[in-house]
Amino acid sequence: MTLNPPVRAIQSLNPLLSIVIPCYNEEEVIAETMRRLLSFCDGVQDMAVELIFVDDGSRDRTRDMLRAHAAADRRIQVVGFARNFGHQIAVTAGIDVARGDAVVLIDADLQDPPELVHQMIAKWREGYDVVYGTRTERPGESAFKLATARGFYRLLNRLSDVPIPLDTGDFRLMSRPVVDTLKAMPERDRFVRGMVSWVGFRQTAVPYRRAERFAGTSKYPLRKMLRFATDGILSFSIKPLQMSITLGLLAAALSMSGIAYALFLRVFTSIWVEGWTALMIAVLFIGGVQLICVGILGEYVGRIYNEVKRRPLYVLQEHIGALPHETVKAPRA
Repeated sequence: MTLNPPVRAIQSLNPLLSIVIPCYNEEEVIAETMRRLLSFCDGVQDMAVELIFVDDGSRDRTRDMLRAHAAADRRIQVVGFARNFGHQIAVTAGIDVARGDAVVLIDADLQDPPELVHQMIAKWREGYDVVYGTRTERPGESAFKLATARGFYRLLNRLSDVPIPLDTGDFRLMSRPVVDTLKAMPERDRFVRGMVSWVGFRQTAVPYRRAERFAGTSKYPLRKMLRFATDGILSFSIKPLQMSITLGLLAAALSMSGIAYALFLRVFTSIWVEGWTALMIAVLFIGGVQLICVGILGEYVGRIYNEVKRRPLYVLQEHIGALPHETVKAPRA
């Protein structure tokens, strides 16, 4: 019989909390993000904190600003990519670097409040391995984005073999066992929130009201959102392949019905119309179904192709501020 773990004891005499912050062209918000995060760090009791900023190939002054902050405070690390690899890869790099007994993922745009991490830590100490933030409100976002996001999460849950929490992003706290398990999952097309759900362990939610962006613009336009949604669905379900079989069977059934109808007219009635229109409709319908099925199959084959190349997930250009655990608690004078 498996028992639920007891309330989590402090992991070590000086436990470490790692906060991973992916950044891409965030110069307008970095100063305020840094102020809020350092204020949070100063309020954390009985834990050391390290801040890991992952610069995803920014083209503005983001990395220069991060370097300056890292030079002034030993709690800050900067991981710089050689080019832009994408948000989910930046999150992965931060997880790879993090050494904490618990690791928090949070974006730099301040839509997810750093102060909520105190509640996540409390849940972690109660014995939960994953504590994720669930959005109850999302002010400042268009009706189209709200509707599509809501529809995506519900469609994903219907298709996925693993239940994924609704209205939940990457903002979460994870215990060291969860982090180590994620580091052992090397897939290229990454959907981190789904991977965390797949891992299992004890998980719970902390509801919160999401804020508007402090400054700057969203780094997820419609094209990237569609690609992200595709990665989420295809990485956690083979149901699209099964749906393509269903479409093929449906097309075959309709075609057989059409054949039976044409034969009936020919044999039992005097009606016989040379149906160019019907022929074109049938050809276009069957051709469309075939192309859809081939496209779905191609998406899966493309993912296999990416996996077998075995290229590294990212290329580091620099890593600033990696220090021993014992030195991350106090800032430099």
